[in-house]
Amino acid sequence: MKIQLALDRMTIPEAIETAKKAEQYVDLIEVGTSLIKEYGVESISEIKKEFPLKPVLADMKTFDNAAYEFSIAFEAGADMATVMGAAPLVTIETCLKVAKENGKEVMIDLLNVTLEQRLRLLRYTSAVFCEHVSKDEQESDNKTMEKQTKDRLPVDRLALAGGIALSSLPMAAEKNPEIIVVGSAITKAANIQEAAKQMYTVWKTIRTGENV
Repeated sequence: MKIQLALDRMTIPEAIETAKKAEQYVDLIEVGTSLIKEYGVESISEIKKEFPLKPVLADMKTFDNAAYEFSIAFEAGADMATVMGAAPLVTIETCLKVAKENGKEVMIDLLNVTLEQRLRLLRYTSAVFCEHVSKDEQESDNKTMEKQTKDRLPVDRLALAGGIALSSLPMAAEKNPEIIVVGSAITKAANIQEAAKQMYTVWKTIRTGENV
C-alpha cells in the first residue's frame, strides 16, 4: 500500500524541489536511472540528505558488476536498489547478498523477463518484484500498466511501475501490490503537491475502503 515517487529526467535541484512538494503523500522516493546516469551516485546522496527519514530507492537497473554497483548505491544512502530480472542469477544473488550485508533491500525489475525466467526468480522471496512497462513502450505503443500481462509471479512482495495514473489505480489495486511507482502523473503535473495528494487519497481509499 505504498506510493513510490519516481524522479527522472530532471536535475538534482529539480528532483529535490519536486520531492519536497510531494513528500507528505509518498512513502518512498526513487532516484531514477536517468538521474544516476547523468549525475552519478551524488544524486542518491543528495536526495537522501534532503529526506533522511524517507526510504530511498536507487534505480540502478544492475545487469552485471553487482557487488560494485550495489555497494556504491548503498554507500551513497540508498535503502533499496534495483537489479534486472533478466540478469544472470549469480548477479541477482550477489545483489541480494550485498543488500543483506548492509541491511538493505532489493527490487527485481521484471521488464522483458520471460515466463521461464520469472519462474526461476521465485526462490528470491525477500525481494520486491516490479512489474514494469518501460518508458519506450509507453511512448511507442501507448502501453500502460493496464496492459501488463496477467501471467505474473505469485509473489508476496509486488511493485507496479509504468504509466500509473489516477485512472489506473483501480486496476492496480486488483493486483494487490505492496508498492505502486508513480512518476509523470505527479512530477509533470501543473500542481505537484495537489497531484500527489489526489494520488494518495484515491489510492488509500481504494485499498482501505475508507475516505482519507
